[in-house]
Amino acid sequence: QVQLVESGGGLVQAGGSLRLSCAASGRTFSSYAMGWFRQAPGKEREFVAGISGSVGSTYYANSVKGRFTISRDDAKNTVYLQMSSLKPEDTAVYFCAARGDIVIVTTTSRYNYWGQGTQVTVSS
Repeated sequence: QVQLVESGGGLVQAGGSLRLSCAASGRTFSSYAMGWFRQAPGKEREFVAGISGSVGSTYYANSVKGRFTISRDDAKNTVYLQMSSLKPEDTAVYFCAARGDIVIVTTTSRYNYWGQGTQVTVSS
């Protein structure tokens, strides 16, 4: 069983930055692929960024490529999402997710564990 706890959300002006953190329990964290997803009101949950287990390869949604950076610190069982040049359309609840495989996927149903989410609001 893996428990995920996100933190770092908040209110920021357009063009600003935030760093989200996701702390995970479990002794095999380094072997899990991790993902960040977001869900805006009235919309489906969508993939934002992912990082593979072991090697740490990354993959981004086109909408955030060049602005967001995902990283992980396996010694701390933590994954991060550094968000820069934020836009009002980035406003959403951001969720951290883990899957019991090293490979990144973008589909929500293939992630086994989810955090409770953290709100990010970008004002114009």
